[in-house]
Amino acid sequence: MLFLSGIVVWLAGAAGSLALWRSPALARRVGCGAALAGSLLNLAASMAALFSASPTFIGLPFGNPIFTWAVRLDPLSAYFNVTLSALAAAVALYSFGYLREMEGRRNLGAFGFFFNLLLMSLALVFTASNAFFFLVAWEVMALTAFCLVSFEHEKEKTRNAGVLFLIMSHAGTGLLLIAFLVLASESGSLDFTSFHLLASSLTPLQQGAIFLLFLFGFGVKAGIVPLHIWLPEAHPVAPSNVSALMSGIVIKTGIYGMARVFFDFYGAPPLWMGSVVLGLGVVSALVGVLYALMEHDLKRLLAWHSIENIGIILIGFGAALMFRALGQANLAALALIAALYHTFNHALFKGLLFMGAGSVVQATHTRNMEKMGGLIRRMPVTALCFLLGAVAISGLPPLNGFVSEWLTYQALLAGFGTTQSLTRLMFPVAGSLLALTAALAAACFVKAFAIPFLALPRSEPAAEARECAPSMRAGMAALAAGCVALGLGATWFVPVFDPITQQALGVRASAALVMARGWALSPGTAHGGTISTAGMAIFFLLAGAAFALPLAIRWRRRSVKGPAWDCGLPGLTAENEYTATAFSKPLRMIFSALYRPRREIQAVYKVSPYYPSAIRFESEIEHSIEKRLYGPMRRRIMAAANRMRGIQAGSINLYLAYIFITLILLLLFGVRK
Repeated sequence: MLFLSGIVVWLAGAAGSLALWRSPALARRVGCGAALAGSLLNLAASMAALFSASPTFIGLPFGNPIFTWAVRLDPLSAYFNVTLSALAAAVALYSFGYLREMEGRRNLGAFGFFFNLLLMSLALVFTASNAFFFLVAWEVMALTAFCLVSFEHEKEKTRNAGVLFLIMSHAGTGLLLIAFLVLASESGSLDFTSFHLLASSLTPLQQGAIFLLFLFGFGVKAGIVPLHIWLPEAHPVAPSNVSALMSGIVIKTGIYGMARVFFDFYGAPPLWMGSVVLGLGVVSALVGVLYALMEHDLKRLLAWHSIENIGIILIGFGAALMFRALGQANLAALALIAALYHTFNHALFKGLLFMGAGSVVQATHTRNMEKMGGLIRRMPVTALCFLLGAVAISGLPPLNGFVSEWLTYQALLAGFGTTQSLTRLMFPVAGSLLALTAALAAACFVKAFAIPFLALPRSEPAAEARECAPSMRAGMAALAAGCVALGLGATWFVPVFDPITQQALGVRASAALVMARGWALSPGTAHGGTISTAGMAIFFLLAGAAFALPLAIRWRRRSVKGPAWDCGLPGLTAENEYTATAFSKPLRMIFSALYRPRREIQAVYKVSPYYPSAIRFESEIEHSIEKRLYGPMRRRIMAAANRMRGIQAGSINLYLAYIFITLILLLLFGVRK
């Protein structure tokens, strides 16, 4: 009843917001209030279902025996629903203040309508019990997300990003439809329970085809490379509260779909399947972080990091599939826990970072980091929350991102020591590349925090920026607290995965991970390490106190302030600051084979050919996948479409001839049958 109540509240919020579109303030309160209330109800229902002894089935009084409308709350769907509800509640709270500036300028009634429908469709995607209902909810989710991404539709860039998202989403849905139809033809039913372990009973060719269809169908939504092109275009142009949902949970529908197929529809898969997923994960993580390093658009930088973190999740999935194929059930559980833990962690810290970026963009009216600076003095709460999110996404202790990445490392290291075939080499290679990814991510977020928040303002809007609304700060603080709690309390959170690993692998999480007195976490392998994030936090606090004590004593003495040394110049200005371009240039040179950088320098001479009056510098990198894969593909599709344009001559007689010829062909085909 809690789950159904949440669905009803979201529907009522959608209808109420739309009905109140002429009263923007009231529409905003109704839309955000319903989103918050529905999320809390769904959170309570999902947490109860996660620890329930048996799955919960809820049938809706619609449809027919073939196309049924029913939901099923099992441990896997409940876990993703908990992730959705936790993030959605914080985003709804944040939206109360974020949307206030749009009153009178935007249709907030329409926004509340699509916002609540998106949350409802996400909950139904995670709980749909059959392929028909799943695809219906999947398409509603795609359409509502498209409307929210295109909310500022008067901008051409926004419209183009929305169309690209819609095209890619429908292409992925087509792949999923084919895969579900193949499984339904074998089982005689569209229900997910009839698909349980079904794929493993098919021929190797069918197994491989269905696996690839699901992998790329769900991979489009998840944003894996090379199907990622919509993500860095759509996330930056959407309102920042929508960006937080898109990156935090909408792309996780692809992860949920993969988890459902890989660990429910399949038994022990062939080894090559896990190798493919692991390889795609490594490539996605590296490509995402490398292109994020070059971005100066704060929201676009965060979008590229979503691709990176999806890659880290896929590394865990790939390792789990390989361990399952090799008969290592405990290690498969360890890798699956790492992937699912990172799924929840990423929802929290990426939602926090997008919300922080939204506060900064709202205050400075720009996404360009080169026009920010000095915001830590004007927006201290936003700066602190963004810093916590940056530490978490960089995988630094003792926050939550560190724990899930550490578990992934432990699974990969254990894989090399416990497997015997040549595939064992994939584990240390993936681990070393994951370490490189983590190091580059830390470097990227040094730039992402330092350039906007430290030093001096680089523009007048940055100099006049003010702290965001209280509700926005409350939403960010809730997610920041979650990042800290899931890091320090990792040993208490791990038992949540017991029902999931039992359902997927027949092994409880407590068998894969050894917890010592609730403080230390160990992977339970022969040569595995042990960590205690709570112990790390205590150490950091003691070290900080030891460092701060002498400073406090000195502070009590009389001190004299003077100007900072600036190489003899009249005074420090924004022109003296380190820029985002300069910060990333060494890495641009190191990875020039990928970036293929192009630069152009133009000097303007007015008085003397030796003393330029102005210098213009342009630098650009190449997005190889978009240019070399999708560019030729787009040109071929448009050329084929232009050639087919002659078929549409506008003549009714010609169209009747088409119909007549088609009927003749169908009759001939029917006679031969």
